[in-house]
Amino acid sequence: MGDLIIRGMLPEDIDQIAHIESICFSMPWSKASFENELKNELAYYQVAEVSGKVVAYMGMWKIIDECHITNVAVLPEYRNRGIASILIKKMIDICRCSEISAMTLEVRVSNEPAINLYKKHGFLPVGKRPRYYYKPIEDALIMWRKVD
Repeated sequence: MGDLIIRGMLPEDIDQIAHIESICFSMPWSKASFENELKNELAYYQVAEVSGKVVAYMGMWKIIDECHITNVAVLPEYRNRGIASILIKKMIDICRCSEISAMTLEVRVSNEPAINLYKKHGFLPVGKRPRYYYKPIEDALIMWRKVD
């Protein structure tokens, strides 16, 4: 796979991140959204890079003493290699160092691989947001994890 590097998102990563976003999500964020995230002091974004190519990224927002995971995306040809797990562990470490007590996220109720990944990292389902997603319309599973 080449050397895997996990690092903070940089402005020059945005084109690659927008490309990953467009492949992975039915309602992708725009390049402008990611440019705004770089300016947001409460947003934390990490990228996974292999041989100079961004293959995955993860973002979160710090909201007082909690973190809301906004996106986790891995290029299809780099899935099932543990990259998303490495990114999630990195974000948990960032939360520990940032006095964040809990992490939350929403995931499509049909996205079993993602739900299982989050459960593996200590996230528990606590409820649903009806019709949270569209294209197609689907409920979101709300998951939380305490940061120890």
